[in-house]
Amino acid sequence: MLTLNFAVLLIARICLVAMFPLSALEKIFDWKTCMIQASSSWIPAAPGLVAAILVEGITPICIVFGWHDRFAAFILAGFCAVTAVLYHPFWAFPHLVSEPLGKAREHFWQFVKNFGLVGGLLLVIFAAPGGGLLADPLQVLHHPFASSYANLERQP
Repeated sequence: MLTLNFAVLLIARICLVAMFPLSALEKIFDWKTCMIQASSSWIPAAPGLVAAILVEGITPICIVFGWHDRFAAFILAGFCAVTAVLYHPFWAFPHLVSEPLGKAREHFWQFVKNFGLVGGLLLVIFAAPGGGLLADPLQVLHHPFASSYANLERQP
């Protein structure tokens, strides 16, 4: 039987990354529409889309199951930050404040959401083994592939 700490961490991680596999599936099944959106940045659309599918499909599994979860969270956090800047440039649209239903506002909230996810992923990166709050950042940097689930007690 799992401890309550482990169960809470597991549920939190599932909630944090649940949208990414769904987004990867959308990119696979609606390739044409996603190619149009992906073409809006300087990154080549097809390779960028394939990379996004891989990141969104693989890293959540690693994060939930604790296999290289810190490294996976780092990759996914970088992905969220990069996509926020490349695909949600709210500053490029006029009338952020005066048009509540405008493109600027839509991109602003998508941008902020992405950085909210980055914050949650940073908590995964620096989670203390055993269910504590934060691990020593230097230890995490010295062992980036170690699982943050390590030493988490499980009750028989």
